[in-house]
Amino acid sequence: MDEAPAVPVVCEACGTTTRVPLSEVANTVARHNSRLHDGADEAGVDPTLVEQIRDLAADDLIEES
Repeated sequence: MDEAPAVPVVCEACGTTTRVPLSEVANTVARHNSRLHDGADEAGVDPTLVEQIRDLAADDLIEES
């Protein structure tokens, strides 16, 4: 059986990085921020990965036009 893709989640405020299954990213980030940062958006998907995905999406949009 294939494993679900794991996504790096980073919290610079805590100095932590972890990998969680893609299907759990939103809940994991929300739970962390709620529990440790009074709901402030401190933890999130690794910014490098976010940038790579944004670039891929932009390339796809350019190719389609």
